[in-house]
Amino acid sequence: MKFSLIIPLYNRPQEIDELLDSLTLQSEQDFEVLVVEDGSTDAAESVVRSYSDRLNIRYFVKENTRQGFTRNYGFERAQGDWFVVFDSDCIIPPDYFRSVRLFLESHPEIDAYGGPDAASPDFSSIQKAISYSMTSPFTTGGIRGGKRNVGTYHPRSFNMGISRKAWDVTQGYRISVKGEDVEFSVRILDHGLKTALIAEAFVYHKRRTSFSQFRSQVEFFGRARLNIRKFYPGELKPIHWMPTLFSLYAIVCLVGFILFPVYLKVLIALPLLIWSIAIVSHATYSNRSLMIGVLAWWAGICQLSAYGWGLFTEYFHVVVLRKRNPTIGTIKDVPLPLRS
Repeated sequence: MKFSLIIPLYNRPQEIDELLDSLTLQSEQDFEVLVVEDGSTDAAESVVRSYSDRLNIRYFVKENTRQGFTRNYGFERAQGDWFVVFDSDCIIPPDYFRSVRLFLESHPEIDAYGGPDAASPDFSSIQKAISYSMTSPFTTGGIRGGKRNVGTYHPRSFNMGISRKAWDVTQGYRISVKGEDVEFSVRILDHGLKTALIAEAFVYHKRRTSFSQFRSQVEFFGRARLNIRKFYPGELKPIHWMPTLFSLYAIVCLVGFILFPVYLKVLIALPLLIWSIAIVSHATYSNRSLMIGVLAWWAGICQLSAYGWGLFTEYFHVVVLRKRNPTIGTIKDVPLPLRS
C-alpha cells in the first residue's frame, strides 16, 4: 500500500519546512510527497528541494486556483494507491502512516478516511486553547474527531485520504475554495463510497497563532456553510444555526446586565455561567493548565460568535437580500450522483 501526499502551498515556506521535517521521522516511509505551489509570491522551492535526499518528493508550481483545485492538480499526478491531503500548517506524528495502513488493511471496504487534529506539546498556550476549542464537546460537540467511526464520517481536508477508486469516481473537488472539503465529503458518500474516522491518525494542527486570525478563519467557515447549501440544501441543518443563537443569546446577556433587574440578570446569565465553568474546567483538566483553560473559554467565545456571524450575514445577503453570489472560487463540472 503506497501513499501519495498532496500538500497545497501558498506563501508558507516556514510551515512546509516543519511539515516535511516531520515526514522524515515517519516509522514507515512508503510514500511520495507532492508539494504544489499555488501561485505563491513567497515560494518554498529551496526549502522543498532541501529534502530531496531524505524524501521521495516532487515540487510543482502553477497559477493560483485556490486549495480545492490545487489538490486536484496533485491527484492527477499522484502515483500511489491512496492520496493523502494535509494542510501546510500540520505536523505529522511518527506513527501516522503505520496507523493508517493497519486500519485500512483491516477495513478494505473503506474508500476515504479522515483523522482528528491535536495540539503538540510545544504549541503556544493560544494554539493549545484554539485546538481545544475546535475539538471540544462544548463548542463543536466533539465531531471533529475522537471515537472511531466507520461508514458515514465526513473527512476534512486538513487530514484526509482517498483511495484511487474514490478519485476515479468523484474526480476530486468541485469547488476551489469556501466549503470545498464539506462538499467533497458529502459527494463521496452520495456516490456510495464508504468513509471512516481513524482516531489514531491524528495530526498536530497549528491553525492560527492569534485570536483575531482565528476569528477571521472561523467566520469564513460560517460563510462557507451557505456555499454548501447551493449544492446540497439539506446540509444546512438546524444545528449549524446554534452558533448564531449563541451569539444572539450573548447579546441579550450584555443588554440584560444594563437594563434588567438583578433577578433577571442572574436567570438569563445562568446558562452562560454554567457553560463557562464547564469549558474552563474541562480545558484546564485536559491541558493541565488553568491559563489554557481560561484562554480556551475565550477561544470558544470567538469560535461560536464568529461562525454564527459569518453564517448569518452570508444567509442575509444571499438568501434574504439576494445581493451576493454564495460561491467563492470556480466550480468544476464533475460526475454527480443521483440522489433519491
